[in-house]
Amino acid sequence: MEMKYLEEAAEQFKQLVSEQMERAERLEREEQALDFNSISPIIIGTCPGDGIGPIIFEEAEKTLRFLLEKEIAAGKVEIRRIDGLTLENRLASGETIPKEVLSQLKECHVILKGPTTTPQAGGGVKNLESANVTLRRELDLFANIRPVKVPEKGIDWTFFRENTEGEYALGSRGFEIPGKLAFDFKVITDAGTRRIAKAAFEFARNNGKKQVAVITKANIMKKTDGKFLTICREVAEDYPEVTMTDWYVDIICANLINPDMQKNFQVFLMPNLYGDIITDEAAQIQGGVGTAGSANTGNRYGMFEAIHGSAPRMIEEGLGAYANPSSILKAEEMLLRHIGMAGQADRLAEAMEACDREGAVIVTGTKEGNTGKEYGDYLLEKLKHMIEG
Repeated sequence: MEMKYLEEAAEQFKQLVSEQMERAERLEREEQALDFNSISPIIIGTCPGDGIGPIIFEEAEKTLRFLLEKEIAAGKVEIRRIDGLTLENRLASGETIPKEVLSQLKECHVILKGPTTTPQAGGGVKNLESANVTLRRELDLFANIRPVKVPEKGIDWTFFRENTEGEYALGSRGFEIPGKLAFDFKVITDAGTRRIAKAAFEFARNNGKKQVAVITKANIMKKTDGKFLTICREVAEDYPEVTMTDWYVDIICANLINPDMQKNFQVFLMPNLYGDIITDEAAQIQGGVGTAGSANTGNRYGMFEAIHGSAPRMIEEGLGAYANPSSILKAEEMLLRHIGMAGQADRLAEAMEACDREGAVIVTGTKEGNTGKEYGDYLLEKLKHMIEG
């Protein structure tokens, strides 16, 4: 019996290594990034998602259509609604991303996406992989970019999380010997690391940032994190005006909540799993995961979303209407910047800051606060006043 498991494990690992070698070679032949100035129409796919997703998404979509009203009328932008990315549809098809939905998504240039539900193992339904993880892999969205700002604390952080490798590359393809042990696998490629490192340093250079903090656990994960750190150092040599520092993930988690250290950081660069955890911590410092947007970008596609999940508990408790749409609205701002609509993005950011500053409409996630729709309506009126005078 023991020999049987050893043979099965060896065969599975051989297959995984072969697949990842092919992937690494594809990355080395990477295509050039899209130039949105030369694309017409720019196709924006909109996917409301599950749980609170459709509720908060409604507020984002109406502001998006308002901000791009002229571009839509002129045929420069097209917004396509894609409704098939729901848990019900995914379970019915037995696919993490149903084929027809993936085909529709690939016809778009960028996607604005609400949160989607990932079934838990042992929950009595098919244990589908995360839709986000699948989309990042299928669309090669290698850069997860998350800004966090708290002006009164001097915090202006931008996180660059590698989005397609690490523990998530093969998260559903580990190996288990029942009653004995289990393995999962972590993958770091040279090409995958180099492109996320370059993205972070290019951002620093183009935005006047003087420091990039690279986060690993290279003292323990010597092969994978060690490779990530080594390649980041190599990339840093091409950016002499930017100082690179390296930190272990545990101490950086402590320093993010240390008032004496918070002002010292600007840009963060890290592998997949650490980025998932640290950006949620950073969002909490900003005011909670409901306040943070997220960009997932590659050379061909971009996906923009809230960093939180579908909040099934809020739905179960009848609180869906009180979900905060700020996260998906901030993702919308990032989408607008990505496609070259900086003026519209600035207006959205300014209107949201004005709403927060005035405090007339406050969404708390409870019945003591305002509903998401009340916030969305107030924000839209603010935008109309700013644009139409």
